[in-house]
Amino acid sequence: MKPIFARRFDRTVERLSRTAAQLVSRRSFLSRSGAWMVAASALPLLPVSRQAQAADRPAKAAGKFASDFAKHAQTTDPTQCNYWRYCSSDGYLCACCGGGPSTCPPGTSPSPTSWVGSCINPEDGKTYLIAYRDCCGQDSCGRCACLGQEGDMPSYRPQVNNDIVWCFGASSMVYHCSSAGLVGLVE
Repeated sequence: MKPIFARRFDRTVERLSRTAAQLVSRRSFLSRSGAWMVAASALPLLPVSRQAQAADRPAKAAGKFASDFAKHAQTTDPTQCNYWRYCSSDGYLCACCGGGPSTCPPGTSPSPTSWVGSCINPEDGKTYLIAYRDCCGQDSCGRCACLGQEGDMPSYRPQVNNDIVWCFGASSMVYHCSSAGLVGLVE
């Protein structure tokens, strides 16, 4: 025999279920459930304030930077993975493939789309916004493969995901190398 609490709970749930079944049709229930599911799936697409992320970053202390990449970054050789602009770069460096840190090699074209990151310049200690743009149109360069993951997010946040081949809209979807163009200072 069930305890008295379980019997009351069962009766209450049954009464609520029967009342809901009498008042709400199945089609209405399914359409409302579908609307809630669509609304819930759109939730990650809403704009988010970055203020909380900035507050979570530890402050720069007397010559020390918050990230490991920034601690070891350099500003002189753009053919090295630790060049300061490459903190979020993923792929072959255009500087090793006949181009520059922010220019595509001859015979390739820059993609009209890019992913973005913010990197600290160790010379002045300031944070800069960097647009990472894939150069497309020739086979992969194969030199200077780098994987910077600072600020990298999963592919459901494509604007800050470096694993996507960003040759969308270019004359060819064939990836050659990645460039790192300086966009501006982050205030």
